[in-house]
Amino acid sequence: MVDALWRSGYCDRRAVVLGGLASLAASAASVRAQGGDAPPPAALFGFEQVVEFARERAASEYRNRKQSFSKRFEDLDYDGYRGIRHLPERRLWRDEGRGFSIDFTPPGLFYTEQVAINVVTSGEALPVPFDSSAFRYPEGWPELGEEDLKADSGMGFSGFRVLFPLNRPDKADEVAVFQGASYFRAVARGQNYGLSGRGLALRTGEPEGEEFPSFTDFWLHQPQANATSLMIHALLDSPSVTGAYEFVLRPGAETVMETRMALFPRRDLKAVGIAPLTSMYYFGPKDRLGVDDFREAVHDSSGLQIVNGAGERIWRPLNNPARLQSSFFVDKAPQGYGLVQRKRRFELFQDSEARYDKRPSCWVEPSGDWGAGGVKLVEIPTPNEFNDNIVAFWSPEANIDAGGRYDYTYRLIWSDQAPDAVQIARVVETRDGLSVNDEGVRHLIIDFEFPEEAPKGLQVQASTSAGTISHVALYALPREKSMRAAIDFVPPGEGATDMRVVLVDAAQEPASETWLSRWDAP
Repeated sequence: MVDALWRSGYCDRRAVVLGGLASLAASAASVRAQGGDAPPPAALFGFEQVVEFARERAASEYRNRKQSFSKRFEDLDYDGYRGIRHLPERRLWRDEGRGFSIDFTPPGLFYTEQVAINVVTSGEALPVPFDSSAFRYPEGWPELGEEDLKADSGMGFSGFRVLFPLNRPDKADEVAVFQGASYFRAVARGQNYGLSGRGLALRTGEPEGEEFPSFTDFWLHQPQANATSLMIHALLDSPSVTGAYEFVLRPGAETVMETRMALFPRRDLKAVGIAPLTSMYYFGPKDRLGVDDFREAVHDSSGLQIVNGAGERIWRPLNNPARLQSSFFVDKAPQGYGLVQRKRRFELFQDSEARYDKRPSCWVEPSGDWGAGGVKLVEIPTPNEFNDNIVAFWSPEANIDAGGRYDYTYRLIWSDQAPDAVQIARVVETRDGLSVNDEGVRHLIIDFEFPEEAPKGLQVQASTSAGTISHVALYALPREKSMRAAIDFVPPGEGATDMRVVLVDAAQEPASETWLSRWDAP
């Protein structure tokens, strides 16, 4: 088993048994970061130890952790990779009554980087060696000999899946997965996987190209009996920056990740994305033109929702644009933002396999004052539903320069809807099309739903950065507590147009979210 240990800077090689996984057993009397000195005593292991690992790594040159695959894992196609599954009987903490258990994910396909996984037990961090016998392989795969298994032992995991009795007490459901660069996903009760969180975004949508930092090391803290939360530490690395992360995962009707991070740039960072979210938007009722599809809509998220520092509620419907476009929502001390899936009925999608009606929303709730900056939304053209083409993140105004430490703390909430209790009308649909009466005029429809009966004396305030608004009307809909704003818009001949619509009451106070959108000339 000694030969199966990770080659990632962990030095002592005495074997131990980790949570009943005898075949994965190996440990170290002490843990050390790549290229760094031994950390403080293991009993003190926690976030600040990962911070020191990140600080030390930032002082050295970046090392690529791409691994070579043995025969078992090379040249896998998508179906072949998906056919490899962690054996339930080899699950970490299985049948130990800890609430949580862990499946490790195999390397292969486009998961090419070695990921070091450690278990923290009684304060001591012990590395988990890779063992190919912990996986089930597709039927018909050839048996491999001793030399093949020895080649497997020099490899590493690609990540891990977290299981918890989310939907019923007698079944362990998958509630989160950390795999691929700095990506992770989670679900709340009754949901299927959809959008992803990320540790950090660098140069997303920028002409010089994006850099993708990766979580290279994880520390899974053994939970107590019948635990309802799981602590995870992670070390992030890329050519430009290292970082220490802490996630405290609490699954439930809303699944919450309490998150903190400390960044250590190797170089001055530009176009930084803090707390990024990544999703998919292919089409919906407002943009079916040219889409030959039986379904009503295809998207993991329908809009970007923001509560800015001034308390304004903003809704920005997502687009699948003809060309890459970026939108920036200037702010100071934001209260929250997220990519939200507002439609929750099967009939609004008509997809019995993907079940887009069960995809989660994810809300970022900053802790403390994040200062000046803005929420940035990047929308990328996609020809299908298989590409994540939507990214949203906080872009700080202050410089993030080499040599410093930069801390952010926030909460990620995975749920059906964003957790905003303010009782105002919310946008439930956006539609757009050519006017049937006037050539060159576009007819824009925005449907609002009120928490109670709509107040009297409502008015529509609408404005545009270019072109003209020729007509505005407000109608009550047959649906209870619903109103429709109908706007005739004459677009400019070329370029993009930013539009703003809000309902105000008789006192000219906002009675709805502020609807923002961009129209781009074809």
